[in-house]
Amino acid sequence: MPSLDIVSELELFELNHAVQNTQKEIQTRFDFRGKEISVELNEKAKEIKIKGESDLQVENVLAMLENHMTKRKVDIQSLDAQDMAASGKFITQTIKLKDGLDSDTAKKINKAIKESGIKVQASIQGDKIRVTDKKRDTLQQVMAFLKEQQFGLPLQFNNFKD
Repeated sequence: MPSLDIVSELELFELNHAVQNTQKEIQTRFDFRGKEISVELNEKAKEIKIKGESDLQVENVLAMLENHMTKRKVDIQSLDAQDMAASGKFITQTIKLKDGLDSDTAKKINKAIKESGIKVQASIQGDKIRVTDKKRDTLQQVMAFLKEQQFGLPLQFNNFKD
């Protein structure tokens, strides 16, 4: 019986490359020369810290990071920017990374599939949703339907079996 898994996984190595490319661009930009600006990825805590001397610099670095993420095909929906915090002469912004389906989002996706009218079996299994049906075409309809929806995080479809 054909099935597929709906997951939300973050490709940390691609994100790491995007952060490194942003760091290189910071070093080459004329308007950042002589300023203390940094962007760091903490893979264990799943967050990115941007530190700059003004909020405009922090916003520019965030825009540069989003640009590099888009070039590396990492969905920017996985970023959850927190409020900026000032300490001393520096402004810091922490960006939390959304990785994996939490139970609330999984329930929303499951409910959306059931309300769509597509006759499939969808079940939440930890941090993924398994969708099964007798026909592959029906599973592809579910994939197309979910790509049109916005759930606040990127969705991937893997483990497609016949």
